[in-house]
Amino acid sequence: MRSGLSRRDFLKISGLSLGGLAFSPFLPGLTDFDDSMVVRIATAQMPVRKEPSDESRIELTWYRDDLVHVYAEYKAEEPAHNPIWYRVWGGYLHRGRLQRVRTLYQEPQPIPEGGRRLFEVSVPFTTPYRFSKARGWEPLAPPIYYGSVHWVEAQEEGPLMAEYSGPWYRIFDELDSNVPYYVPAIHMNALPQSVFDPVSPEIPYEQKLIEVNLTTQMLYAYEYGTSVFQTNISSGIRGGGQSGAGLSTTTPFGKFNILDKVPSKHMGNSYFSIGLQGNLLADEDGYVLPGVPWSTFFTPVGHAFHGTYWHENFGPHMSHGCVNMRSHEANWLFRWSQPPHTTQAISNHSRIGTMVEIHY
Repeated sequence: MRSGLSRRDFLKISGLSLGGLAFSPFLPGLTDFDDSMVVRIATAQMPVRKEPSDESRIELTWYRDDLVHVYAEYKAEEPAHNPIWYRVWGGYLHRGRLQRVRTLYQEPQPIPEGGRRLFEVSVPFTTPYRFSKARGWEPLAPPIYYGSVHWVEAQEEGPLMAEYSGPWYRIFDELDSNVPYYVPAIHMNALPQSVFDPVSPEIPYEQKLIEVNLTTQMLYAYEYGTSVFQTNISSGIRGGGQSGAGLSTTTPFGKFNILDKVPSKHMGNSYFSIGLQGNLLADEDGYVLPGVPWSTFFTPVGHAFHGTYWHENFGPHMSHGCVNMRSHEANWLFRWSQPPHTTQAISNHSRIGTMVEIHY
């Protein structure tokens, strides 16, 4: 039972529906509100504490995909790896399982005929729809989230809805390529070509190195033996059993090379193979992650460095075996590591990639 009113409950009781309309994914005219600090609850539920401490009393609870306005950011003494808390109505939320989001509506963009263009979700979340002759248009779950990256292969008419009658984008998804799905074009921001621009491409591959320390949860990038980049990351859960692919959730250690780079990757399960109403949760509770940005693969079975839109908790072990990074940092590593990104997978080690060393 919720200890307090959620935002949805408040709107129902008060009848002040305008606040809800401001976050509506279909009403781009109502954007005169301050969303400079809004967070999405990115896990099943999050307690609001009276004070910024896990030991403090729970004042109320927010639930997955609730949107919460942040009044201020506060640095506490705990937890040591991520001591940031957000001051919200009723108390404090720890940022670990939150996602900072914006509501930025976009002008629909042309898509090259027979080609694809890379887009990023620019609203807190948007519901994909698919069409079948048997069932017509129907929504899918879960939604796709702010900051996830997707290939768009066409602009078409989508479901006819009273709230939105504009163009829709058809998403290319390698796990669901035979059953396309669609999202409103106003929810997707076209990414510039510069997101692919190489960083220091003149340096030979053997003079670049990515080091990951699984004990300290730190990643370093070196050129000629000198560190040029470092950040904290979240690697796989040690001894956490097996991931959806049947692999251990422990990040492998040893020496590797970059094998392939994919700007948009559907990790985990397919939308369609499981069914519409399954337990499809994009975090540690499940494993459906469409549009994972900037995946840089270093093992043939799929371990990668990649961006992360479903948590802000770098430092502890969090993943199903990959190395979670902030998305803008994952993009930097994607552009910096070699070989350069191509539209074709790298096979037979015909192009040797940047060296990777992972250790405890």
